[in-house]
Amino acid sequence: MHKPGHRFQAQDRLAGGAQYIAGRLTKGTSGRTHAVVDPATGEEVYTYELAGTADVDAAVAAARAAFPGWSGATPGERSDALHRFAAVLAERAEEFAQAESLQCGKPLKLTREFDVPGTIDNTAFFAGAARHLQGQSAGEYSGDHTSYVRREAIGVVGSIAPWNYPLQMAAWKILPAIAAGNTIVLKPAELTPLTSLLFAEAATAAGIPDGVINIVTGLGREAGEHLVGHPDVAMTSFTGSTAVGKRVAEIATSTVKRLHLELGGKAPFLVFDDADLEAAVNGAVAGSLINTGQDCTAATRAYVQRPLYDAFVERTGELMASVRVGDPFAVDTDLGPLISHAQRDRVAGFVDRARGYARVVTGGEAPQRDLKSGAYYAPTLVADAGQDSEIVQAEIFGPVLVVLPFDTDDEGIALANDTPYGLAASAWSRDVYRANRATREIKAGCVWVNDHIPIISEMPHGGYKASGFGKDMSAYSFEEYTQVKHVMFDNTAVARKDWHRTVFGDRP
Repeated sequence: MHKPGHRFQAQDRLAGGAQYIAGRLTKGTSGRTHAVVDPATGEEVYTYELAGTADVDAAVAAARAAFPGWSGATPGERSDALHRFAAVLAERAEEFAQAESLQCGKPLKLTREFDVPGTIDNTAFFAGAARHLQGQSAGEYSGDHTSYVRREAIGVVGSIAPWNYPLQMAAWKILPAIAAGNTIVLKPAELTPLTSLLFAEAATAAGIPDGVINIVTGLGREAGEHLVGHPDVAMTSFTGSTAVGKRVAEIATSTVKRLHLELGGKAPFLVFDDADLEAAVNGAVAGSLINTGQDCTAATRAYVQRPLYDAFVERTGELMASVRVGDPFAVDTDLGPLISHAQRDRVAGFVDRARGYARVVTGGEAPQRDLKSGAYYAPTLVADAGQDSEIVQAEIFGPVLVVLPFDTDDEGIALANDTPYGLAASAWSRDVYRANRATREIKAGCVWVNDHIPIISEMPHGGYKASGFGKDMSAYSFEEYTQVKHVMFDNTAVARKDWHRTVFGDRP
């Protein structure tokens, strides 16, 4: 069980500081400290010195020094290192699960069965993918030349990861970058640095050279912006809110560097009138409440065709009310706290304002009893809001699902597309033609059919519209972390080429 003073296995090891530069832990030099707070109890569990700009400079220098050796390694050597990395992560799986639950408030069953196994699988996937960095095969496209395409590492990557999936997001940033031969400096969220530091430490234990993976834990306005704007950083990868993503883009484009953005979401959950109602209800509850709703792909807007609407609202409300909110370390807990009391209050504000124009079916409050010291909020279902209302249009990032009816298929698809976001969506129907139309016409980077949330290492993750651009995971991520070079050989051995006459002389 979770008790005050709860410690994670690596707590003593991380006493050296929350910066991991050139293969060792160091303390930040900003002159300010920050605390990791257990959101289930409000207790400070780890206090560290924040990174300043000097720490960012040191980390970038370490990554730059490591780049020639790492990028010059063979694909097989990088692959072997990543296979060893996956093995170390598997050996330390419980340590990672405990630390992730402690800093985020995630139920231990989620970290043990989703976050940590998914990260290990990602590492194993990129261990194999490292051997397949291929360009197009050779060809004589001009007739007189042989052309081929090389994929080459970009250089030092500066990445910023969010607090909702600290371990998985660190892996999504680090693994494709280093598999492609880049080196990296990652800034995790200052709220949740623990598993990013453990991840880098495990990489060193696996024999990945010092400086290939570096972690700087500091504030976004100082460490983050300095990293994005650093002249020796060749690429920026950011996951977070659309508002912050715009600021990152401003800084990155001013230095003309490669940019990858995975931003906010407001995923529609489109239920047609021939759907399996029980499957849709179970999918809606699971898809909206995973990670306490702090998931940019979570189901947030359920559009249900009118013949099923009332039954869907009633059944979803009943199932939501049965979800067990409690101690993240208890075996019978389904839903943990939000990341902080500030986030809990933000979510509550959305629901409280919605009471003026919609119906709160279930939830809509912070649990009391023995959970009042934590950042908990009850699973909440809101019905009958207008499409243009705040709760339908804005990203809430909490355990809140809003349900609206629709009449025709055209209307349902139009409503699904009617937000600035386009990260993920799902369509629920027994009719393959109806479902296939939805997958074509919904503007989102991922569209599930009769399910919502599952991700796999082999398939890409990334958005449309205000949800950003670029892909995490899968072989497609190499398009983000490599640069393409065209190499062209003359095959004629002729000194005076025919095309030279366009510059000097006449045709021979």
